[in-house]
Amino acid sequence: MTSSSFTLRREQSPHTNVIGAGRCLAFLRAMLPFALLCLLALPLIAQDRIGAVQVRVSTDRSDWRYEPGQPVRFRIVAVQDGHALSGVKVSYRIGPEMLPPRVEQTGTLTADGLSVEGGTMNEPGFLRCIATVELNGKTYRGLATAAFRPEAIQPTQQDPADFEAFWAAGKAALAELPIDAKITPLPEHGNALADCYHVNLQNVGMGTAPSRFYGVLCEPKAPGKYPALLSVPGAGVRPYAGLAEMAGRGVITLQVGIHGIPVTMEPAVYNSLGAGALTNYNTFGLDHRDRYYYRRVYLGCVRANDFLTTHPKWDGANLAVTGGSQGGALAIITASLDPRVGGLAAYYPALSDVTGYLHNRAGGWPHMFRATDGLMEHRSPEKIKTSQYYDVVNFARRVRVPGLYTWGFNDETCPPTSMYSAYNVIPGQKKLLLALETGHNTVPEQVAEVQAWLLAFLKVPPAAGN
Repeated sequence: MTSSSFTLRREQSPHTNVIGAGRCLAFLRAMLPFALLCLLALPLIAQDRIGAVQVRVSTDRSDWRYEPGQPVRFRIVAVQDGHALSGVKVSYRIGPEMLPPRVEQTGTLTADGLSVEGGTMNEPGFLRCIATVELNGKTYRGLATAAFRPEAIQPTQQDPADFEAFWAAGKAALAELPIDAKITPLPEHGNALADCYHVNLQNVGMGTAPSRFYGVLCEPKAPGKYPALLSVPGAGVRPYAGLAEMAGRGVITLQVGIHGIPVTMEPAVYNSLGAGALTNYNTFGLDHRDRYYYRRVYLGCVRANDFLTTHPKWDGANLAVTGGSQGGALAIITASLDPRVGGLAAYYPALSDVTGYLHNRAGGWPHMFRATDGLMEHRSPEKIKTSQYYDVVNFARRVRVPGLYTWGFNDETCPPTSMYSAYNVIPGQKKLLLALETGHNTVPEQVAEVQAWLLAFLKVPPAAGN
């Protein structure tokens, strides 16, 4: 029998199959982790990446301050997912805030950013750099604003000789009207420590007939005597819910609207009014000082204090007012008009030095004298004259009570030039709290500081545990 035939006729041992299978399993076990890694890697390779881009602009001085004539350099950086973008095109423009730019250029960002010469200003004011980056079909924007001796900015607005007589007559007309308060409970707005009410007060009107003034009153439930706080609103048309938390701390609060309509209706009502009948309300009647929209508003804030100071729980001594933007303006105005107000806190006040645009510099919101696309519809002598009686600057000249004021340099709604114009002429005790990088907004630290100031001013004891 040949060896080959022997090989063909040989039977395999059963142990041979077992050994082969074991080797195969060992091989598979060894390869399994690698196979899993390959499978896991496939989705990672296919994933898309997306992330918001932040355009950050900064000055070459940490306090953002310069003397007139000193040059400023701006640094522009674009960041995505915490890392600076490189090779990205950036457009930037530099000039006095709210005015046509002096410089308009483009550049390419590196990982270290782009440093650009901003020039200078030869007089007190603000120089702004606005940078934009386009990426993935979206435009991202950032800005920084250099200050040139802002404490020396003076207003452009004129102080009419009969300013005080005009407002004395307005307050006399208001005093002839009974408060006629109508109060409706709002249990859904209160809390364990405070009760809330919808309040409806009689106020002067646009003509001879009276109007109404509305707000939400929140008062501490516990018996006793308490300080009072008037909260005045920013621009727009909206409902209000009151300041129940502040009332729970031991302050009688009244949060008001300005439009002579109830403040607890459905939001859709206010949206319709804001887009319709009350669009551009801030220029209604601007051609005559007795018909301007804000006459009823300013006197309505005094009427709100008439109500607060007759509240049976008021302590008879402590009354403050606070607000932001339009509300910041109303806080200053109310403190000027009403000697019962002992102090105020104002965030970025609007309606300040609105005539700045007539002197080739930024003016305050609502920018009615700004030349936009060649339109100068409000630059009539009658409207400019009316503005003198309503500009925050002329009320600020007469504020003698302590006040805390706060804003940022990057505000494009209430330009810092306009706000300093008012702040710099206040004769009373004043403190300015700057949140430099903010625009027309606040940061939590800023709000906490203002709240703490108000509570301390109103002599409210610290909350338990503080």
